[in-house]
Amino acid sequence: MGKLTSLFHKRIGLPENETVTFEKLAAILERTAQTIPFENLTIIENRTRKITKENLINKIGEKMEGGLCYELNPFFYFYLLENNFNAVLTDGVVYNHKTQNYHQLGRTHVAILLVHREQSYLIDTGFGANLPLQPVPLSGEIVSSGNGEFRIKKVDSEHGDYVLEMKLKHKDSDWKTGYVFDSRKPITAATLNEVQTIIAENPESSFNKSPLITRLTENGSITLTNHTFTRWVDGNLSKEAISDTKFKELAKQHFGMTID
Repeated sequence: MGKLTSLFHKRIGLPENETVTFEKLAAILERTAQTIPFENLTIIENRTRKITKENLINKIGEKMEGGLCYELNPFFYFYLLENNFNAVLTDGVVYNHKTQNYHQLGRTHVAILLVHREQSYLIDTGFGANLPLQPVPLSGEIVSSGNGEFRIKKVDSEHGDYVLEMKLKHKDSDWKTGYVFDSRKPITAATLNEVQTIIAENPESSFNKSPLITRLTENGSITLTNHTFTRWVDGNLSKEAISDTKFKELAKQHFGMTID
């Protein structure tokens, strides 16, 4: 068993020698979403590192941190490879619902494409609170999880050939666009580092302004910024204003993260 798999299983509470099959991926994705936070602290604290397998093992597996899409999905991609899955990384463009258009930052979302028994699936562990929690087939079939309903639609777009659509539980009554991606063009490690640079440095990036930490829970999600703590519990929303001291306390209590 590889080092990454061993550390990952320990973190999400699986037996170290657990045999990983396609049928178990949904449960593993759910554990991942409830354990490893989507967070941007390395950007805010100006301590980003080159995206490599070893650096991801150190950050997520050893230091028990989380990350953004270009960290969380490559980490899970390396996990899939260690367990003999046929997978590649892809990038895409997130849909901006405020402007009703795809985000001007361009191809800054990283996800995974997996082939199992000649069927292609999208896997995503790095889309904030919008996670499908199971492989989503590119065939268009709707999949359901504790986080809602998800499907992939074939498109002819300048940005790619498929779109992830979602109907989040307790939040959406109609299908909404998540992002468009290109199944024909797998990306390399060089692309991951380009994405990190854009997210960390571009003035239009929403992730280089203030700290954000979020993860799913068994019945909703929790989100922490330096000003607010937000909880979704069975469709009910609560939000409280917090101080800098409280931010550090809640980061430790709910996300296991120590902030200096």
